[in-house]
Amino acid sequence: MSWLILMVVFFLCAFRAVKDKSHTVSVVIPAFNEEKTVGSVIEAARKSDMVDEVIVVDDGSTDNTAGAAEEAGATVIRHTSNRGKGAALKTGFKHSRGDIVVFVDADLENMTTEKIERMIKPIITGRADLTKTRFRRKAGRVTELTAKPLLKFFFPEIKFEQPLSGQFAAKRSALEKMKFEEDYGVDVGIVLDADVLGLTVREVDIGSIHHDMASLKDLNVVANEVVRTIVDRALEYGRITMMDSMGKSIRMCILGLSLTTLGVFSIFFIRAIPAVLGVIISLTGFIMAVYYFLRLIRRSIYVFRRSAGKLQTVRSFIYMHFPILISALILIAMISTLLGAVEVDDGKISIEPTSGNLIIWKKSNENRTFDVRGPYRVDSALENENNSIRIPEEAINTLDLNYGDRIFLAGEAYTLNRTREDETNIMRVPSGARNALGLNVGDVIQDGNLRKVFSNVYALRNISDSNLTVYNGIIIQDDDSPGAEVRVYLDDRMVARTTGAMENGAYTVYVDGVAAGRIIFRGKDTDHRIYWGAHVIKIEVRSGAMDDMRFAKSSEGRFLNVWL
Repeated sequence: MSWLILMVVFFLCAFRAVKDKSHTVSVVIPAFNEEKTVGSVIEAARKSDMVDEVIVVDDGSTDNTAGAAEEAGATVIRHTSNRGKGAALKTGFKHSRGDIVVFVDADLENMTTEKIERMIKPIITGRADLTKTRFRRKAGRVTELTAKPLLKFFFPEIKFEQPLSGQFAAKRSALEKMKFEEDYGVDVGIVLDADVLGLTVREVDIGSIHHDMASLKDLNVVANEVVRTIVDRALEYGRITMMDSMGKSIRMCILGLSLTTLGVFSIFFIRAIPAVLGVIISLTGFIMAVYYFLRLIRRSIYVFRRSAGKLQTVRSFIYMHFPILISALILIAMISTLLGAVEVDDGKISIEPTSGNLIIWKKSNENRTFDVRGPYRVDSALENENNSIRIPEEAINTLDLNYGDRIFLAGEAYTLNRTREDETNIMRVPSGARNALGLNVGDVIQDGNLRKVFSNVYALRNISDSNLTVYNGIIIQDDDSPGAEVRVYLDDRMVARTTGAMENGAYTVYVDGVAAGRIIFRGKDTDHRIYWGAHVIKIEVRSGAMDDMRFAKSSEGRFLNVWL
């Protein structure tokens, strides 16, 4: 019984194997004076169970190539004269019957059945419409010096290791759509046609191959035919048009956008260029950009209509012009952002850019925080606010101050207050403060320049951590300097803490507005005690900190003012 079951299993397997062979395969071998090697290539093909017929096209040989091929069991078709490799492949293809056609050179000395089947299997399994081979050999000069550079320029989406491989296989339905070149350009021509048609092409590794190396004279012929084929295909599929006319349109469009940007910026920001000239530059650039953009659209439609494979054309277009397209988008974004900030007020047109500086800092809970700050436009103070500066919250954070703190300009004290709800990026500064800072109404201050504007300004800030009021006098700086951490204790209870750059010298401490003592700092840690009635005020100075606020010396203002 077991023997019967085993025989049934074998029968079913054999039946399935026969049933699965739903594709017929033809092997076409072009040959010109290859009587020494053509027989072994035929033998390798005939040994494969996948192959149904082997055809040799004798392309006008003067030796016994045809006889050797017939003796090896191939069907031989003769050309009366040497017409070229492509013509031989075309003849073989017309006389073949297979659903899949394999093309193999006749001069290969070590072609094997396994190598042939490697080309066929991806097509049978549906993973490819066409397979081409890559292999290890001593030659390859035409590929490296001519084919690859030209393909990279005109067909950058094609990235095969060996685009000129003479061994390839394809579905008959795919080959019927292709143009067979008459000469050595046939190999690269079929690869280019497959790419533009959108066929699935796989590069199959078949190991190493051996054949006679061509002479420089023969290589020159091959190179010329390969170059001609690539250039012809580039012309046929609109790639030269894409590189020439479309490329020029894109570049001129970008030039127009650049001129428009330059003109707009010169109108509002570059005083050396007259406003009228800025308008002329902008209009000239805009007209140029629109004109070449319309030409670009027209040429694009022309190229797409001539291309067999729309997707491949788009891919190639992106490969060649992606950097230029991105540049154009950046320019368009810049112009649209700038023009989107136009403000018309009492017949005056101005641009107030809404972009700002990205500020990254750490809060006390050590969570990273992101904030966009500025720019800020300077305006006059509100009525009856001659000693108040209204400043946006982002700006006061940049100055490292708080609302209620005071700054001193030209001997006058100005309190920092919040802006009105509808004036989030406006700084209202009284005329005296504007004169001291060198500002004018309408000036725009970028957040990154804010500390420069307020550099060397003396300020009193509240640093209290308790119900007491403790002011610290500082000088605003534009960069960090070595400093110290200062802690203030009242009767052994810490009531305030702050950091700041600290230079060697004397610093005066006030209590209830009265000078109560001085601290002499010489770059070392120090403790200082002040006895005020029944209270003891202890001040610790610990060096090692870095800060962009400098503590005010005795000659500059009040270092500390503790109100009990």
